[in-house]
Amino acid sequence: MTQDATPNRIPTLAVTLGDVAGIGPEITAKMLLGHDDLRQRARLVVVGDAGALRKAAQALGADASRVRVVEGPEQVQNAPGIIEVIQAGPSLEHVPFGQLSADAGAGSVRFVTTACELARQGRIDGIVTPPLNKAAMHLAGLKWPGHTELLAHEFGVKTFSLVLSAGDLYIFHATTHVSLRQAIDDVTPQRMRAVLRLAGSFAKALGRSDEPVAVAGLNPHAGENGIFGTEDADILAPAVAEANAAGILAAGPIPADALFPQAVRGKWKFVIACYHDQGHAPFKSVYGDDGVNITVGLPVVRVSVDHGTAFDIAGKGIAREDSLVLAAERAAHLAPGWSQVWETARSTTGG
Repeated sequence: MTQDATPNRIPTLAVTLGDVAGIGPEITAKMLLGHDDLRQRARLVVVGDAGALRKAAQALGADASRVRVVEGPEQVQNAPGIIEVIQAGPSLEHVPFGQLSADAGAGSVRFVTTACELARQGRIDGIVTPPLNKAAMHLAGLKWPGHTELLAHEFGVKTFSLVLSAGDLYIFHATTHVSLRQAIDDVTPQRMRAVLRLAGSFAKALGRSDEPVAVAGLNPHAGENGIFGTEDADILAPAVAEANAAGILAAGPIPADALFPQAVRGKWKFVIACYHDQGHAPFKSVYGDDGVNITVGLPVVRVSVDHGTAFDIAGKGIAREDSLVLAAERAAHLAPGWSQVWETARSTTGG
């Protein structure tokens, strides 16, 4: 797939623009116009829409001429104070802020698929994603549950996980964008074995294989010996035992209300949440914009903001770019060694 960055070459990162009706263009412009130190860590190119970026730059008091269109990553000069963008598809300058738009929804998917193609060609080392809007995507007839599933499809991988991260804490998710009822059905022995192998392989690739992977119980009190459900004893515990037998340090299931406070205090570095809100709610409560979203199981590093499109404040110049900056920093840090993450994950999960 991609060629990893070497110590003599900083990685090239594609920043997809997200939904242009939301805060994506604004936070992207703020990051690229106001954080020149990032240029020393990565070459940054936007994959998106020049018109939307010019509107965002002007709203921030910058000259529209700071937005420059390039044909490909190879043309990126990475000069401070300049936004270089690959125009992916027709102009979306007409899309109003803060409103659901099929054009914006289609564009947000097009930006991602264009970045994936660049990655498959070995022309970029990582993808950084501002938020897209699921309702806008669906309005455009594109029924993806979210970024993660779209990326997995583009790279043809079946075993992957959404991972929330702040500092050295990584929260893997066994299930994500499905109903709670569906999530319970999806917590199968096969899925738990796969995500444990994925988390273990990620820890190994980071040189942290001595850190155990802690599995959150699905039910209250991790089932309380079957009083509150049998899934923990019948599905989670055997998967943890199998992981340990395979050489992956694992613990659990541990009641979630005990595990997450322990993780925040540093006892656990690698955690598996069984469903979306089990992982997202405590993470966002503690870390807010100080967290990012990593997709583990892809052949190229992808890091995203951990917030939505914020239609209510789009175009007002008040959106914070902190999470996007963190995402770019984390992608730049992970990109040089991502081939090991990918190869380890692929060898232990079957891709």
